[in-house]
Formats: sequence, C-alpha cells, structure tokens
Amino acid sequence: MVDPAGMRYGMHAVLYVSANAAEDLWWCLVMKLETLAVPKGYRFSRRSFVRIASAASAVGLVHITTEVDLAYGQRRIARDIPADAVLINANENPLGPCAEACSAMDNLGAKGGRYEFGLTQELVKTFAEIEGLKPEYVRAYAGSSEPLHYAVLAFTSPEKSLVMGDPAYEAPMRAASYSKARVFKVPLAKNYAHDVKAMVGADPNAGLLYICNPNNPTGTTTTREDIEYALVNKPKGSTLLIDEAYIHFSDAKPVLDLAAADKEVVVLRTFSKIYGMAGLRCGFAIARPDLLARLEPYGWNSMPVTAVVAGTASLKHKGLVLERKKINADIRNDLFSWLAADKYSFVPSESNCFMVDVKRPGKQFIEAMEAKKVYIGRVWPAWPTHVRVTVGTGPEMEVFKKAFKEAMETPALAVQGPPKGAESWRTDRPYASLS
Repeated sequence: MVDPAGMRYGMHAVLYVSANAAEDLWWCLVMKLETLAVPKGYRFSRRSFVRIASAASAVGLVHITTEVDLAYGQRRIARDIPADAVLINANENPLGPCAEACSAMDNLGAKGGRYEFGLTQELVKTFAEIEGLKPEYVRAYAGSSEPLHYAVLAFTSPEKSLVMGDPAYEAPMRAASYSKARVFKVPLAKNYAHDVKAMVGADPNAGLLYICNPNNPTGTTTTREDIEYALVNKPKGSTLLIDEAYIHFSDAKPVLDLAAADKEVVVLRTFSKIYGMAGLRCGFAIARPDLLARLEPYGWNSMPVTAVVAGTASLKHKGLVLERKKINADIRNDLFSWLAADKYSFVPSESNCFMVDVKRPGKQFIEAMEAKKVYIGRVWPAWPTHVRVTVGTGPEMEVFKKAFKEAMETPALAVQGPPKGAESWRTDRPYASLS
C-alpha cells in the first residue's frame, strides 16, 4: 500500500500501489486539485493517475541530495568541527538572513504551530509581482533542491536522458539514478561556460538539459544568447532546467521571462545564497503551469513558516541584493588579486565560489587545509587537482590566504588509499566517484 507519510517524507521503504490504494489516492488527488498547479483544460484519467501514483510511490525511495550532503560527505573520517574553524566549503552566505528577515521570524512566535498556508501564498504573490509573473507560474518549495530532483524525475527516464555540463552541480546526476536515465556530461567550453552546441547535440532523445547559471562549482556564466540557442535547438520534446541559485551574485541575464512566455523551461531560484537562508530552506520553481504540474506528484509538503516570512521580508528589502552582491564581489576580487599576484591558477568567477588548481590531488589538499582549521569545498572527477572555495567574510578569507599559502608550499604527499577507520558510508556509496 502507498503510505502518504512515506511519500511525503521520503521514508526508505519498498512501496507498491494496489488497485484499492490507487483508487483511494485518486480521490485524495481529486480533493486536493485546488492546491495543484493544474493548467486549464488538463484532464485526469485513470491512465494519467496510474502514472502519478507510480511516481508518488517512487519518490519515497529518493534521497534528495543537497549542497550540505555533498559538502560534508567528502569527509572520510568523522571529526568534530572546531568552533573557530573557517567554513568555506558549502557555498553558504556567512552574512545570514537580513535584519528584516530575522525580525519577521521573531514576530512569527506562536504561529509556528500552524501550517499558515496563506503565508506561502503571500510569498509567491510577492515574488510574482516583483518579477512580472503570474502567480500560477510560481511554486514555492523548501529550497530549490526538491524541484531540481522532481524535474529530473519528471522529464527523464530510461528512454529520455539527462544532459549537463562537466564539472557541474552533481545533484541532477544523482536524481537521474532514480529515474534510470542515461547521463551525458559535456565538458565546459574554453571560457568555462556551458557548451550549449555540444549539449543540444549530445543525445537526440534527451529529456532534460540542465544549465546552472552561474555554474556550480566554477562560478562562471553562460550567456542569455547561448541559453536561447539551446532552447531553439534542443531535441524535440525536451525541457531546459535553468538553475539560477547564484544569479544574484553575477551580471548574468536571468531567464524568468522565458518561463513567462510559455517556453519549455523550468527555472529554479533559492533563498539559500545571496539571501543567506541556506538553513531555513526556501526556494521556487518557475514554469508554465503544465510543466509545474509534472512536478506535483513528487511532493506536496507545506512550507516552513519561518522560511516563508523570512523570504517575503527579504524580497521586500529593495536594496538587499545589490548590497550583498557588492560585498561578495569586493571580497572575491581582492582574493583574486592576491592569487594572481602569487601566480596561483584559478578560474575567474562571478559568483560566491571559484575553482583553484592546487597542482596535486584535491582531496589531499582538502585534508591539509582541514588540519589548519580551514574547511574548503570538494573535488570534481573531471578536474582532480582543483578544489572549490566559497567566498566568506573578509577576515575569513585572510585566514584562508595564510593557510592556503602554507599548504601550497608544503610538498605533496604520495597518493594513498583511504585511512584506516574511514567510515564505510562515506566510501561505499553507489556514487563514490563523486567527491
């Protein structure tokens, strides 16, 4: 039988849908239609319902991979993190939520005991008005990780592949393992943008093309013209998934208007980055209603009310994005000047992270930095001697400079296997090649 709690909260259990359970779930869906983003003219049939019920049961087996999973999963041995450690490994914003967001959460008080669906509606309405969108084109989620996974599950299959850059954010590839889709990883172009011409030609049966703009981990951008080229030339029936988690840090042109124009595009936004709300979990999927409807079977959770009011307050703070963009850029550019002066090799970034070549196995360098209480980001298999670094505060980056220079001046060790006592869950995962 299908357990709604299992579907909703991702309990790891083997699920199946019997005829009676399907009938019950059918009526449950019918009763909940007012909460689903179902476009006009869309009709549910028993056939479409079986598809939805199967998808809903499958999602109970899916682990939603987030940046924090990847950031801390790289550590082969569990150690307590020192209180004075510098954490620049998970693309978090050290500034945290703005004062207005914190005040909104403080004032929420006892309302935390209610689901308060109206607060989510206000968040969506506020965002839609600011961006010139219709509210039905916006769906709020607890961060952008959920709709990212749901989009992969909805638009890929054993017959419909996922196409993505390399290196790029790994979560879509992990989600594709659940839909049993083939994954085509296309190396970035020479300017570190997504090579859209190679991507659209990677597989004529592609179901989803993923573009993270700016890209995680390189922090580099793909032009609006290239994204439009991908939209026009992509395989027939495929969809573009444009992840704009880091868009506010850069001068890249957003593509929300393409979703508003009913193109085959799903755009992701999050409050985790420039708004400093990674721990609060709040984000959006933006697309035309029929595309959003394809994500619906995979999750119907209510939003955390603290995140919702913090998000609304952040959106209403008109100068916040520009203020934080400048803070990040000033610290980042100072760091790049220092790296260039010492002739270290790095990829110029427009985001809050960048890749630097440490001229040795990246994992070894990560451990050397950790010994100095500086926690940096992970390694991508395509670039084994590069590590990702998140831009922290000014004082944090001064500590990073000192530790980085010391580590770079220390001779590299011979490559060794995992140390004794390494935790099996960190080394025996089915995707162990992903750092």
